[in-house]
Amino acid sequence: MAEIGKVVSPGKLASNMQKRITRAQEKVMQKLGKADETKDMAFEEVVANFNKQLADGTKLQRDLKAYLVAVNTMHECSKRLHDCLADIYDPEWFGKEEVDSLVEDTDILWQDFHQKLADNAVISMDTYLAQFPDIKARMAKRERKLVDFDSARHHFASIQKAKKKDEAKIAKPLALVEKAAPVWAQGIITAHQIAQTNLSRNQAEEDLGRAQKVFEEINYELQEELPTLWNSRVGLYVNTFQSVAGLEEKFHRDMSKLNQNLSDIMTKLDEQRQAKKGVKAASIGTSEVATNHNLSESGTDINTSPSESREAPPAPRPPRPTSCQEVKLDNVTIVLEETVVADINITTPSQEASWDSWENEVPTVTNGSSDAELPPSVLYKVKVMHDYGATDKDELDLKAGDIVYVIPFPNPDEQDDGWLMGVKESHWLQNKNLLAKGVFPENFTQKV
Repeated sequence: MAEIGKVVSPGKLASNMQKRITRAQEKVMQKLGKADETKDMAFEEVVANFNKQLADGTKLQRDLKAYLVAVNTMHECSKRLHDCLADIYDPEWFGKEEVDSLVEDTDILWQDFHQKLADNAVISMDTYLAQFPDIKARMAKRERKLVDFDSARHHFASIQKAKKKDEAKIAKPLALVEKAAPVWAQGIITAHQIAQTNLSRNQAEEDLGRAQKVFEEINYELQEELPTLWNSRVGLYVNTFQSVAGLEEKFHRDMSKLNQNLSDIMTKLDEQRQAKKGVKAASIGTSEVATNHNLSESGTDINTSPSESREAPPAPRPPRPTSCQEVKLDNVTIVLEETVVADINITTPSQEASWDSWENEVPTVTNGSSDAELPPSVLYKVKVMHDYGATDKDELDLKAGDIVYVIPFPNPDEQDDGWLMGVKESHWLQNKNLLAKGVFPENFTQKV
């Protein structure tokens, strides 16, 4: 097809039209079996490989672009989700600035991942496939030149065959010519016929040589280029999927760090909430102490005793590890509750028992270091204030009222904040050994 704006002379246009007609006639003759067709089985195999390579590359390009679209969609969804978190996060909550920074870093990470995927995978795939149209056009040209070569070959063969027939005719001139022409002119006619035949033969031979040369040049180039192109696909697949895998690995590693930071912030925010609840409970306990003290001063009878005082609700099991803030708050709550009991019983008008008898009813709190009855290596002992069900094989299952001997950890680095290691007193009394040891939450107990 002529290029746009290029002037095509009438002679060139007629020549191109004649070539198309000749090729069409040649293809028809070949399909009808009246003309043989040049076959190259090795090249046909190369062409089959080329078509498969083009189909595979096109499919890979399409799937990579679909993957890139999916990444962009995930980026948008992630951005909306984190923006929502930043909007609803109250300024006075723990880690507000860190949350805003995480939202920004997450968005940047998604953008970088999307851009590098486009540069290292999709664009390189586009460049790889850009060479196929040119090669495909040259393959089509080779096919046309092969038809021209076969046509020229068949034309030359027909000239050769016609020459033999003309030579036979010249050898036996027609009787009419012999009679009409003088003897001296018969030689001239014969020479002219031979010259015409030779001219057609020479022209056909030149056309055949020219068509063969054009075909063999383009055929040689493709025979060299197509196998190289076929082998290059392995390197392309390796580079493409190595790039994708490497980018995914780095992206998910960096995203995992951001997610861990966000999880830590959420954990500390929950600890802050729990701490506020503990402070509120302590404030309520202090108010009850003041109320009972006022009632005792006004002469109101309060029929309570140390054994009838209200027990504190079970303290929540500290996480392993737990924050020191939670444990301290739990201990403060327990001390406040004991203070309530002591104030109530001291100021109760109906209590007629002497100070010594009241003191005997209250458990004596002793320091473990001065308790001579404790077994060796025991630091001190504690009393279980609330039931605790073991959730792991290295934990003790405890009931309210149990006494536990606290022993040191074999490796101090293994001790989690808010957790102690010990042996039940009942086990020691029965077996006289400290083998049945386990860990338990400190805020479920009280030192005695």
